[in-house]
Amino acid sequence: MRVVLQRTKQASVSVDGEIVGQIDKGLTLLVGITHEDTLKDIQYLAEKIVHLRIFEDAEGKMNHSLKDMDGQILSISQFTLYGDTRKGRRPNFMDAAKPDVALLRYEEFNEALRSKGIVVETGTFGAMMDVSLVNDGPVTLILES
Repeated sequence: MRVVLQRTKQASVSVDGEIVGQIDKGLTLLVGITHEDTLKDIQYLAEKIVHLRIFEDAEGKMNHSLKDMDGQILSISQFTLYGDTRKGRRPNFMDAAKPDVALLRYEEFNEALRSKGIVVETGTFGAMMDVSLVNDGPVTLILES
């Protein structure tokens, strides 16, 4: 499992011009699922994301987690995170999980985040989406299980 995490001041996702998910201060996650991902991978990343100390305290140091500051998550399924560009000019997506497996794992991941008391908004799995965000910092991390 691979997640690109961005600390955001606000974010939204639209499908066909209609907003389907929107958050205030928190994290925007681009979530890639591969064939081997299990519930163990989901639990590991959910725990890591909720408790990462990447929000600033009163002194400007990264000492607070998403949980500490009651932040929200905008979670976007992103199979292209498993695009392999080593050969040719067109990415190969063979490492991305098939849609039925990816949808199940993506939903399990979002539920794992919610079970930790986090508000989670999402896009629409498999749809062409427009994602808008104001990156805070910017702070962007890549996490893998």
